Amino acid sequence: MNFNEKLESEGLEPLRATALRTLQLNLGYGCNLSCNHCHVEAGPERTEAMSREVMESSLRAFRDSPVEVMDITGGAPEGHPHYRWLVERASAAGKRLMVRTNLSAIMQKGNRDLPLLYARKGVEVVASLPCYLSENVDGQRGKGVFEDSIKALRALNMVGYGKEGSGLKLHLVYNPAGPSLPPDQATLEADYKRELKARNGIIFTGLYVITNMPIGRFSKSLESEGKLDSYMEKLSDFFNVEAAQKVMCRNSISVAWNGILYDCDFNQALGLRCLKGVPGHIDAFDYEALSRRDVLTASHCYGCAAGAGSSCTGATI
Repeated sequence: MNFNEKLESEGLEPLRATALRTLQLNLGYGCNLSCNHCHVEAGPERTEAMSREVMESSLRAFRDSPVEVMDITGGAPEGHPHYRWLVERASAAGKRLMVRTNLSAIMQKGNRDLPLLYARKGVEVVASLPCYLSENVDGQRGKGVFEDSIKALRALNMVGYGKEGSGLKLHLVYNPAGPSLPPDQATLEADYKRELKARNGIIFTGLYVITNMPIGRFSKSLESEGKLDSYMEKLSDFFNVEAAQKVMCRNSISVAWNGILYDCDFNQALGLRCLKGVPGHIDAFDYEALSRRDVLTASHCYGCAAGAGSSCTGATI
């Protein structure tokens, strides 16, 4: 049964937005890493990058509407030439600002001042760390990435991130190495906190667990190994109607590097634009129309609706 048929059988078709709380900006697909699970297939060779004009339109939408959160992602957004400019101006809106990092990008030349900038502006940091063991991280991301990640986490800790009472939130992100659903978020968070503290002296606020989406490099890898069909069956078998009701696309919108609007970053990666009848570009942002739009769904959406659910802020139930 395809995803739309599944939604219809549960009385959820069409899937409709319930609000618009989060504006997620994808600054481009350039990245210092080429992770094998990356849904946008980011890497050093990618040249797509958001223009200053698209950033300005996004800032206007953020400042002048009831949107509560700006969520900056990539690729590695730290490599964008206007990144600091964007962080400065988005933080001035007085709303919640989140930035996503692979951690190792903070250790790149010219980026080591970022923890202090984030702390000064009260930015919430969401940092991807697929395991607390070096061999697992390096196996997924490349040799030496775990060491750089720990150095970045120590730099964030030094300016107050993760420390109780500091107000500086540091969330780590876990994704499975292979075709399996993430474990229980609370249990794995306890493991991460214990192991990172004991092994590396690292502290953090919380952990988000995210299901690997069957798109991009991960999909190609599964297909080459003959595992894509079985993974899709697993996601379908673990469909959870409560998780489907809480998918992130119902209260967020994704702004691509070129300003085109998508229901989520995954639809963006697949080129699946918002349905007709709502603004297609950030220049034409309309809060009311986007808050009640119908969401475009396809088979990959099983990834967000399986098990305990998956979103850019972890499990949904």
